[in-house]
Amino acid sequence: VRTVWTASAHIITAVIGSGVLSLAWATAQLGWVVGPVTLMLFAAITYYTSGLLADCYRTGDAHTGKRNYTYMDAVASYLSRPQVWACGVFQYVNLVGTAIGYTITASISAAAINKANCFHKNGRAADCGVYDSMYMVVFGVVQIFFSQVPNFHDLWWLSILAAVMSFTYASIAVGLSLAQTISGPTGKATLTGTEVGVDVDSAQKIWLAFQALGDIAFAYSYSMILIEIQDTVRSPPAENKTMKKATLVGVSTTTAFYMLCGCLGYAAFGNGAKGNILTGFGFYEPYWLIDFANVCIVVHLVGAYQVFCQPIFAAVEGFAAATWPNAGFITREHRVAAGKRLGFNLNLFRLTWRTAFVIVSTLLAILMPFFNDILGFLGAIGFWPLTVYFPVEMYIRQRGIPRYTTRWVALQTLSFLCFLVSLAAAVASIEGVTESLKNYVPFKTKS
Repeated sequence: VRTVWTASAHIITAVIGSGVLSLAWATAQLGWVVGPVTLMLFAAITYYTSGLLADCYRTGDAHTGKRNYTYMDAVASYLSRPQVWACGVFQYVNLVGTAIGYTITASISAAAINKANCFHKNGRAADCGVYDSMYMVVFGVVQIFFSQVPNFHDLWWLSILAAVMSFTYASIAVGLSLAQTISGPTGKATLTGTEVGVDVDSAQKIWLAFQALGDIAFAYSYSMILIEIQDTVRSPPAENKTMKKATLVGVSTTTAFYMLCGCLGYAAFGNGAKGNILTGFGFYEPYWLIDFANVCIVVHLVGAYQVFCQPIFAAVEGFAAATWPNAGFITREHRVAAGKRLGFNLNLFRLTWRTAFVIVSTLLAILMPFFNDILGFLGAIGFWPLTVYFPVEMYIRQRGIPRYTTRWVALQTLSFLCFLVSLAAAVASIEGVTESLKNYVPFKTKS
């Protein structure tokens, strides 16, 4: 039964991902007042605009209108051609960026397993630094293999596995933070977060606060798959009603979880909270539990990487097949037999293009493996266009809201304010990457 509960489960699976690991750091940049308030504000905006987006699932009547199966379809049925192109660019840039972000996160976690065991064996003062680049190469090789499996993302057990893994590692992070907060010692936490002159200088304080907004936006980014989730809901009742209930359940569950992660993590580590709570070695023991949490992250991201890359693969392969329908290299499937019963279809274009994509995204990850900066940038470029701008514009068009009426002004003001937040977060993240690049050499800098 495709109901409120299955849709909520899909939302929770889509939202709770590696973004949760940066929330203690984000709260530390903003402090006890602004941190939690920001989390609540992002939740409220996401919930509200998701409702607007749910109304745009059908063009025309909410019960009988034409269905839009993807986010792009919805934009195409309401807005102009340039807007459709812009939407496509934002969506695919975000997907490619997520592939890079996941490569970085998975390799940091794999390296952290090595480090945790090393600290456990040789003591905390030991030099346990490792080269993340090597782990990225291994992750890339694994992804080259998985990206050749046709319709890998359709494997039903993958989504369940991902959900179990993300809940497990996020719960371990909450549990360890709670234990640290109770048993001590805890870091110094303040109302305004990191202190100018003590932890950071005044310029850094502003940059990092904006970057933290990007990290929080990244943690909530799921609008681009909302229409796809809505497509699995049965009617009657009208899908938009079911979806609004599911969004409420999904977003409130996620927010409660995020508040626990962000606030308990901050309470445990204070202004010194690390960018990634499970790999920054605020926790050293129990080392086996930290290892287990990091294994869960790696397993989750191996699957999640494919879920985000398959739409890119499908788009490029569809375009190539439509442009060169007679090219055997692109369209011909070669049957490769392995024994009598086993065998698979091999397509040369699929083999070369997907492999090239994975290699390039892995190289980009190796060139700039900065967890918080990259997450902040992805959150920033995805948040305003996909979560706010397009839903607001489509809703105005669908409801025929006249210009300069109170409702129109309110919606445009919301959109403009979110644009400013996204812009500030994007600039801050780019600044963060440039700063980090000054002291980083691939394969040579240890983390």
